[in-house]
Amino acid sequence: MLGLGHFWKRVQARKAETATPEFADRSDAGRQLAETLQISQSLSSVAGDPVVVAVPRGGVPVAFEVAQRLGLHLDLLILRRIAAPGHPELSIGAVVDAKEPIVHIDEASVRRFPLPPGYLNTERQHQIAEVDRHHRMYFGEDHADEHDLAGRHVILIDEGLSDAGSMEVSIHALRHLGVAIITLAVPVASQDTLDAIRDKVEDVVCLSIPPSFGDAGDHYEDFPETTDQDVVRLLKEARRSERLLN
Repeated sequence: MLGLGHFWKRVQARKAETATPEFADRSDAGRQLAETLQISQSLSSVAGDPVVVAVPRGGVPVAFEVAQRLGLHLDLLILRRIAAPGHPELSIGAVVDAKEPIVHIDEASVRRFPLPPGYLNTERQHQIAEVDRHHRMYFGEDHADEHDLAGRHVILIDEGLSDAGSMEVSIHALRHLGVAIITLAVPVASQDTLDAIRDKVEDVVCLSIPPSFGDAGDHYEDFPETTDQDVVRLLKEARRSERLLN
């Protein structure tokens, strides 16, 4: 497995030559990411074959291509943010899908906002229900053991990272689930975000670190919204491919 310093030097040199969007679409980004993962890393480890875990919804088309090309299982990390009252763009916690839902509250963030009586409990219950609804939408009535990641090597994938907030919560959730090794793999991210996250995971694979990030969509020629229907379709296709391989 390549060290971070070596990999980042090569990525930065590549980005300096790029003036147009780096990726045609999310599928193209996934194919490029799969190629780099295959070349740069030994994918087998003491934790066995990795599991590709996507952050829905935008991370799913990227992760689908990685899983298909590397012959790995595709799973999701379903996460719902608990927003600060009156500030929907700011998180004070999150609920993560698991056999028993994981509720993470950022106490430092909570102290910054005056919370109405009962707000936190109401939001917690609402987001737990939303996590359950999304799990049923994406996976149906499958058994929780099918998503057991304890002791595994997870390749965690999103479409791009402009800030560390949600990804830090995702990493925290995976550790809570007992994941042994986390490789964070993204097509594009800001340098500040990678600096904030790099010590929280075992490895980072990032194809592009632009000097000015903007939005993730700025780095794709075609960046349509990924719908819930897209997620369901890709998961079904991934399961069909896995059955053929087995």
